[in-house]
Amino acid sequence: MLRVGLLGASRIAPTAVITPAAARDDVDILAVAARDPHRAAEYAKAHGIAHISDDYGDLLDRDDVDLVYNALPPAAHLEWTLAALEAGKAVLCEKPFAMNAAEARTMVEAAQAAGRPLIEAFHYRYHNVIRRAEALVRSGELGAIQRAHCLFEAPIRRAPDELRWRADLGGGALMDLGSYVIHAIRTLLGEEPQVRAATGTFEDGVDVTMSAALAFPSGAEGEIACAMNAQTPAARLTLEGSKGRLEILNFVAPQLGCRFTTVIGGKTIEQPVDGLSTYAAQLAHVVEVMAQGATPLTGGADAVGNMAVIDKIYELAGRPAA
Repeated sequence: MLRVGLLGASRIAPTAVITPAAARDDVDILAVAARDPHRAAEYAKAHGIAHISDDYGDLLDRDDVDLVYNALPPAAHLEWTLAALEAGKAVLCEKPFAMNAAEARTMVEAAQAAGRPLIEAFHYRYHNVIRRAEALVRSGELGAIQRAHCLFEAPIRRAPDELRWRADLGGGALMDLGSYVIHAIRTLLGEEPQVRAATGTFEDGVDVTMSAALAFPSGAEGEIACAMNAQTPAARLTLEGSKGRLEILNFVAPQLGCRFTTVIGGKTIEQPVDGLSTYAAQLAHVVEVMAQGATPLTGGADAVGNMAVIDKIYELAGRPAA
């Protein structure tokens, strides 16, 4: 039985871990801690969580917690991931992994020193759709990848309690939405890009939109774009190779509706989009890592690489000083 403690009474935890865990008999969401103990108590009651910890440190001191789900704002990822690792816990850390690549590197080094898994919660990465896309690219059926484009935009309400509009907490379109598009392109091409150029629009120190041009060692060119002021959500990933083309509409959450098509040799094929939800697949992978010693698909050098691209995009886009 994998026993999980929640750092933060977050909005994402019910979708990300609580509901997927309820469908399994080998995962128990055992305890929750929040800054406000009253909120933690209400959260535990609403979601059937047996134990409430007085604070984050108290949760980490529990001997009956194997893995901590860190869904705190990005600005708190470094502190509490390090504390969890020091307490001997494995960590599933929400994206974006950290505030920058330096923090990410510190977290990864701490996990290596502790000998505990540290996984970044890029849930889309575990779905069959992205795994099929990765296998297709690796098979060579698309030929050499020449161009890649990835977009993720959504309407994110502007409110004082919305961390994505708070620069000090790690908000911004690039950190929240752009982290996906960068990760998807890096994952499928299997290379680390150089950032050629970047432009963004900023309000109160937070990037509302961001776009960037990338160049990969293989010669492929990439473009990414993200925005949190869109009227409707959209997530689109396209790859163009010397032999064919791939397009995925809604690569982020295929369980909510997805179209995955390839054009190879002039023939258009509708690829399968079935599989567990992204979050159920992510939890299944976490169990494999914890129970069977599987190598995490996300985290480690991958997490550092993603944050390094984010850092460079912000540098070239001229993000205002905090």
